[in-house]
Amino acid sequence: MKIAQIAPLAERCPPSLYGGTERIVSYLTEELVRQGHEVTLFASGDSVTLAELVPCCDVALRLGTRVRDPLPYYLMMLDRVMARASSFDVLHFHIDMMQFPLLRRMPVPVPAVTTLHGRLDLPDLLPFYTRFPQFPLVSVSTAQRAPMPPVNWAGTVHHGLPANLLTCCANPRGDYLAFLGRISPEKGPDDAIEIAARAGLPLKIAAKIDEVDRAYWESTIRPLVAAHPNVEYLGEIDEHEKSAFLGNALALLFPIDWPEPFGLVMIEAMACGTPVIAFACGSVPEVIESGVSGYIVRSIDEAVAAVHRIGTLPRAAVRAAFEARFTADRMTRDYVRIYRSLTEPSAAASPADQPGAPALA
Repeated sequence: MKIAQIAPLAERCPPSLYGGTERIVSYLTEELVRQGHEVTLFASGDSVTLAELVPCCDVALRLGTRVRDPLPYYLMMLDRVMARASSFDVLHFHIDMMQFPLLRRMPVPVPAVTTLHGRLDLPDLLPFYTRFPQFPLVSVSTAQRAPMPPVNWAGTVHHGLPANLLTCCANPRGDYLAFLGRISPEKGPDDAIEIAARAGLPLKIAAKIDEVDRAYWESTIRPLVAAHPNVEYLGEIDEHEKSAFLGNALALLFPIDWPEPFGLVMIEAMACGTPVIAFACGSVPEVIESGVSGYIVRSIDEAVAAVHRIGTLPRAAVRAAFEARFTADRMTRDYVRIYRSLTEPSAAASPADQPGAPALA
């Protein structure tokens, strides 16, 4: 198939540091190429891909020092996509909503699908998606769908990672707990610090700080880090550092307090054989098998208790849970089924609506 992948421009594909959506777009793009499809990636110019790259800005917008407003770059990207739309079998958007008015007015309709990567419980989204109910959407978890009005769901596809991306660590060398991702109230770094302190273990925090969360870091998290000698803040880490950081940890703490659409860091930890201790929010019950790949908890007390029994979970079983359900190969085959359901009316897309189902040949 000839497939266009339209990525966000905040980070390159794949991101050099933090960046969940662009990371997934990159894994999907490369696996589509590996599986023999002809793929064009619309992304930032510093992206690295085996697909044809259409650069829509020079470098990732978050890292570009001269960019003040991202909107012009997205509009120029959409103009490039629409100019070439008829040459593709399917357009796959990962940029939320800007494309919908254009898709409605295309002179020659081209099958298009949009994966929604973010939270859907924000009040301003309801009137928008109510106005555009005809366009096929993909959710990244079943839980993500809950706040949405009736829309044209084409499937649910859980994220996946290349099987060889991260190395399973059977014998971790570090006697610490890990927190990886972003410093923000909904991610719960303050709870992670309390869990580690009460469990009597060091905590290593590898996370970015967005400007919108800078005040939260300065007023809440930075003083907590300073007050707890067992806590170390490392800043952002890149892809090459994740295997060692996650693999050598006793567990990943994921004490979220929001409707997490997916939570990529959970399967990154699983790929390293590292169990996850996560609060029961959003997608967590769909990703973590409690007692197999980690523990799902509902309070700090339960999280501390889980830390004390984390050693009973075999790390090989954690890795096996990842390989069974969260590889890029499985994710890509699920998406290809959706593409075919849009381009071939007789094709059945129902397996892709069952996240983690065995891929069809």
